[in-house]
Amino acid sequence: MANRLQGKVAIVTGAASGIGPAYAQGLAAEGAKVMIADVEPGESTVRAIKEAGGEAQSRLCDVSDEAQVTSLIRDTEKAFGGVHILVNNAAVFARYVAVPLDQISAADWERAFAVNVRGSYLCVKAALSVMRRQGYGKVINIASGTVFKGVPMMLHYVATKGAVIAMTRSMATELGPYGIRVNAIAPGLTSTEYLKGRNDIPGVLDNMAKTRAIARQEEPQDLVGACVFLASPDSDFVTGQTLVVDGGQVRH
Repeated sequence: MANRLQGKVAIVTGAASGIGPAYAQGLAAEGAKVMIADVEPGESTVRAIKEAGGEAQSRLCDVSDEAQVTSLIRDTEKAFGGVHILVNNAAVFARYVAVPLDQISAADWERAFAVNVRGSYLCVKAALSVMRRQGYGKVINIASGTVFKGVPMMLHYVATKGAVIAMTRSMATELGPYGIRVNAIAPGLTSTEYLKGRNDIPGVLDNMAKTRAIARQEEPQDLVGACVFLASPDSDFVTGQTLVVDGGQVRH
């Protein structure tokens, strides 16, 4: 284990599956104590971190529910003594199928914004009291390369991730005086276990790889370096930025 994040406490939302476990394990490998927050049990991620010599716990949390988010922050500070890093990774995406914008239901639109936008906001809002008291914090919002490409047939998702980028910029300006840095990562379409198991996705992943400067599929591990950089003191003079990590498909 390295030690760039020794003594730091991180919360990673949506870390029971998908890309989240890679973020959580990467932060733990650098010495952070990690709280896994998800609507699904996060014990497998906790176990992987502990087996590698790290420290982690998990809590069930729906980030769109303010009371649950408040409890998450309180429980994390009680368990580990602070909250230095917040990775807003929880999102509604993987189970979507392509759908024309005039066929997106109001319920699906509202659910996407409740989790992807309100959830990120609520987590930052709840963590502020701790980060201000510390005089230091790192917020890493997870956006998407779809915003820069204008991807069709998933307008609700793309709109939420555009909002995440806008929030990142505004939050960075407002919270900089408190020593809180706010940045975003915009992944490309990433080959998670769930997506690889969908019959309609493997061909999409292969075709996507051909459009990249680095012509291969994107794996969750490809995003860990960017996350650790933005969480560590190496990026203490970086805020309000969106880092696209997609092998050179988007030139941002």
